[in-house]
Amino acid sequence: MNINFFLNYNLITTKKSMKIYLNSAKENWIVDRIRSEWYSFNRDISTRFASRADIIWIVSPWTWERINTKQLEKKKVLCSIYHIDEDKFGKEELKSFRIRDEYVNKYHVISEKTKNQIQHLTEKEIIVSPFWVNKDIFYEINDKDNLRSLFNIDKEAFLIGSFQRDTEGEDLVSPKLSKGPDRLIEIIKYYQETRHNVKVLLTGKRRAYLIDNLNKLQVPFYYFEMVSFEDLNKLYNSLDLYIVSSRFEGGPQAILECAITKTPIISTDVGVASEILSKESIFEMNTYQDAKPNKEIAFQKVQEFITPQGLKIFNEILREIYES
Repeated sequence: MNINFFLNYNLITTKKSMKIYLNSAKENWIVDRIRSEWYSFNRDISTRFASRADIIWIVSPWTWERINTKQLEKKKVLCSIYHIDEDKFGKEELKSFRIRDEYVNKYHVISEKTKNQIQHLTEKEIIVSPFWVNKDIFYEINDKDNLRSLFNIDKEAFLIGSFQRDTEGEDLVSPKLSKGPDRLIEIIKYYQETRHNVKVLLTGKRRAYLIDNLNKLQVPFYYFEMVSFEDLNKLYNSLDLYIVSSRFEGGPQAILECAITKTPIISTDVGVASEILSKESIFEMNTYQDAKPNKEIAFQKVQEFITPQGLKIFNEILREIYES
C-alpha cells in the first residue's frame, strides 16, 4: 500500500486527537456563554472532562482553583486574563497569580492593555485576541419602532443603554468602580440636560447603584433583569446610544455586540475599544461631550471576529500549544 496513505492518515488522526477542556464560571455571565459557544463550534476537539483533555483552557481564571491540580500538572494549560483591577490587586492576588502561573504554558488576553498589565508578572508568552461574536445571536434589525413596541418602550425617547454590571457583589450596593457607573451617571445627566426625553435601558444583574442614582436624578428607565439572547439582540437594536464608561475592562464584549448590530456606541479607551471603534467614538471624562458614534467603522472592524472565522485564531493558539 502507498506509504503516503499512512503518512496522511497519521496526520489526520494526530489532528483529531487534540482535546480541549474549558473550565466554567457558572455565573450566567459572558464567560459561560463563550464556553458554551466554544463547545458548540468545536465539538470534535473538545471534552467536558479535564481528565480526558490534552489542554486545559482556563477561560474563567477566578475559578481556576476548582480544577484538580494533578490535572493541571499533567496537561498543557492556556489561561485567559481579561483585566487586572489595579485598585484591588494586592498581595493575595499576586500570590494567587504566581501559583497559577506555575501551571500555565501560554496566556491569552483580549487587548494590548491587558497584556501591558500582566507582562511584568510572567515570563510566559502572551497572545492578544478579542473573543469572537456570534452572528447567529447578534445582528442588525432595522425596525426600531416595532422593537420598542415589543417591550413597551417609548418610541420618541432618546434611549441610552447599559447592559453591564455596575454594583459590587459583596454588598449589592456599592458601585463597581472599575465599570465606571459613577461616570455613567455623570454622562447621563449631561444628556438629560442637553437632549429631549432621555430614558435609560438596563439589563443584567447587579444594577442597584445605577437604579438608585437614576431615581435620584429622576431619569426614567426600563429594567429587564435577565433576558434571552434573542431579546438582548432586539434591545441593542432599540437603542439610540450605548455607553461604556469603564475605568478598566477586559473587553467588554458589549463593544463587539454593538459593532455587529450597528448600535451607536461611545466608550472610554478600555479593552478592545481602540481596536473596534473609531477615534471619534472614544472619550476621556473631560471630552465625552464631543464623542460621536461611528457605526460603519465599528461594523467594518468587527468583521474579523464574527463566527465562525473569529474562532480560528483560538484553534491556532491551541494547536501550537498541543504541538509544542
